[in-house]
Amino acid sequence: MNIFKTLANVGGMTTISRVLGFLRDSIIASIFGAGMSTDAFFVAFKIPNLLRRISAEGAFTQAFIPVLSEYKSKKSKKDVDLLINKVATLLGIILVIVTLIGVFGAPWLIYLSAPGFIQDPDKFDLTVTLLRITFPYIFFISLVSMAGGILNTYGKYSIPAFTPVLLNVSFIVAALFFSNTFSEPVIVLAWAVFIGGVLQLVFQLPFLYQIDCIPKIDFDFKEPGLRRMMRLMIPAIIGVSATQISLLINTIFASFLSTGSVSWLYYADRLMEFPAGVLGVALSTVLLPTLSKSFSENNHSSYSRLVNWGLKLAILLGAPAAIALGLLAIPIITTLFFYGAFSQHDVLMTQYAVIAYSIGLIGLILVKVLAPAFYAQQNIRTPVRIAIFTLFCTQFMNLIFIGYFKHAGLALSIGLGACINAGLLFYFLKKGGNFKLDVGWLSFLVRVIVAIIVMALFLFYARGTMDEWVAFNLGSKAIRLLFLVTVGSILYFTALLLLGINLKEFVNKKIL
Repeated sequence: MNIFKTLANVGGMTTISRVLGFLRDSIIASIFGAGMSTDAFFVAFKIPNLLRRISAEGAFTQAFIPVLSEYKSKKSKKDVDLLINKVATLLGIILVIVTLIGVFGAPWLIYLSAPGFIQDPDKFDLTVTLLRITFPYIFFISLVSMAGGILNTYGKYSIPAFTPVLLNVSFIVAALFFSNTFSEPVIVLAWAVFIGGVLQLVFQLPFLYQIDCIPKIDFDFKEPGLRRMMRLMIPAIIGVSATQISLLINTIFASFLSTGSVSWLYYADRLMEFPAGVLGVALSTVLLPTLSKSFSENNHSSYSRLVNWGLKLAILLGAPAAIALGLLAIPIITTLFFYGAFSQHDVLMTQYAVIAYSIGLIGLILVKVLAPAFYAQQNIRTPVRIAIFTLFCTQFMNLIFIGYFKHAGLALSIGLGACINAGLLFYFLKKGGNFKLDVGWLSFLVRVIVAIIVMALFLFYARGTMDEWVAFNLGSKAIRLLFLVTVGSILYFTALLLLGINLKEFVNKKIL
């Protein structure tokens, strides 16, 4: 199987989701702007999202997929089914308990996650109301993540990658057609989260049925694979929690800053998540099952080649994306968000956060390659220790940067923390002995840097000024932004070819 083709399919589906995500955020920005109600919603949405990343897409996936891949490779279909049944049953019980705690304990969660909101009782009460509606999302999306893990292990990568589209569709329909249904219009967004979670779970069930992997209830938890998975999950939860706690602390800091800070960070984060999601998440999605299979079969040469391929592709595509995101912050923000209630001041504040995030984008993408390399070995302790150290580094930088850069300082800390995380993961992966660098890395990096400089010089001189971009109409902005991105991309890849980088090596990569 061609791994680049698989990656392209996953990335393509993720791109559809992200483009719809930008459309959804543009609609939200136009209708609701960046103020008290959006600050309240983004906090209410962030809490179940953080838990999702800890339990579902984070610790659970890291522990579940390597064990499931091993079962699929070495054991019978009956053993695989028993593992899936027991995992699904135990996960369901835990999720019901967590969901009930979240709904009834919503005020306390807001006290902890956004204490600055206490100063404004109306803002606090609205956030509590929104959280009680959005919190059950953790139940649905965690089951979606388990289903996605199963489908990915069976090579059905496109289905889980497409699934988030349904959440964005739910947002768009709710905001456009039902925002006047409630006395407080932003409540419609909370219900969009709830409905989006249901739709995503229902969508994946027929595909699980096709591969005969619909989970059944099984309360007999005496399964070696389940116990091993739980042992892996405990340190994984700690490690993933460190990253999410860092984001939560950022929200706490932002809740004390000027009104709109939470929203500016949200919109900037969404822009940063486009390349991080399309490339980083796609790489992680494809690499974890394939690396797990190679390692479980003791094929260490294949394992090492896959990691090298992932790192090079992450740098080849992620580094220019980071530079372009920082240079084109104003064109992108004005094209996507500068409508209706979203003001010119909001554009400027969001730009500061985007530039700060872009500094660490390559680190965020590299982590998506390096961390699965450890998880495939069922070594979660090393990434956990690194994540905890990164947490302390990030908060130390927060204390330094927030006084000077306000909300942008919080984004800068996250970005630099990701670079520290990636650097340490690389160091310990190489030190472990299962991974070896290919020859020619230095030459590769030098040529990529030269190509990026060529692209960056064009973008810097051709991008225009903020006054020009806020004055353009939608059509002019879209055409000019498309021109900048297209020409910048052509210059970059042309420079790579002239410098001797063979792009076919990446496109023709096979899973060995």
